[in-house]
Amino acid sequence: MASTMPAVDLHTHSFCSDGALSPTDLVLRASASGVKVLALTDHDSVAGVPEASAVAASQGMRLLPGLELSTLWNGGSVHIVGLGVDIAHQALVDGLALQAVARGERAKAIAMKLEEKSRLSGAYEAVLALAGNEPDRISRTHFAQWLVAEDKVGSMQAAFDKYLGSGKPADVPMPWVALPEAIALIRNAGGTAVLAHPGRYPLSRTKMRALITAFAAEGGEAMEVATATEKPDMVRYLGQLSVQYGLEASQGSDFHGPHIPWIQLGRFPVLPAECRPVWRRWVSLEEEEAV
Repeated sequence: MASTMPAVDLHTHSFCSDGALSPTDLVLRASASGVKVLALTDHDSVAGVPEASAVAASQGMRLLPGLELSTLWNGGSVHIVGLGVDIAHQALVDGLALQAVARGERAKAIAMKLEEKSRLSGAYEAVLALAGNEPDRISRTHFAQWLVAEDKVGSMQAAFDKYLGSGKPADVPMPWVALPEAIALIRNAGGTAVLAHPGRYPLSRTKMRALITAFAAEGGEAMEVATATEKPDMVRYLGQLSVQYGLEASQGSDFHGPHIPWIQLGRFPVLPAECRPVWRRWVSLEEEEAV
């Protein structure tokens, strides 16, 4: 497997959440980039999985049905990726429906706060259009895009720093499911629970270890070690933690679209040699060597 383009990408997004591409275009782009095993992991949604699976089959790729659940741990937001889930499992379907309703209501509340603070109007209508007229798909990313388009901020990050981030004027906390519940939803649906990008949370290393301890204790099975933009020192450290806590290691680009050119499908650091790759649950060593 080439060090510059691993052929397994287990963290991607389509426009069924906050990605820019359709599931079809995402899979075709992944195929053109050399990806052979792809997971579609939209935020709190599996809506794009059937379409992505059909296109992947036509390209000779393997598509792992997945999602990225938003959860709460110790008062903060943490994401759990589910890989290989049964998207028709009733408890998962019901749980995602509740998340969708909450996401839609939060969008309305954010829009009201933003219009008050930015002195602009039409926030909700604009982000609804950006989300394909699907209220449950609206995320803070869509609001950031709108603020940039309206010249209220110069960048997406500035939108979060000034308006949308934690404690900022348009911050609206979400009643996400608790960490144990998210892990149970994934595992009961036949999936593998993966702690997403632990190096990105605003946590000290002591608190990061506490998070990983809690995650493993509740039945979490793997953690992301190699993700796009992660620094080499952090990748090595996360690799060590995955071994220490007996967790399998995952990798992924966290691709959201070509509008973020520094994050590309299949491009991220290589897993440290001591890690146990989570994809071997679905991909044999012979298949892995072939890609």
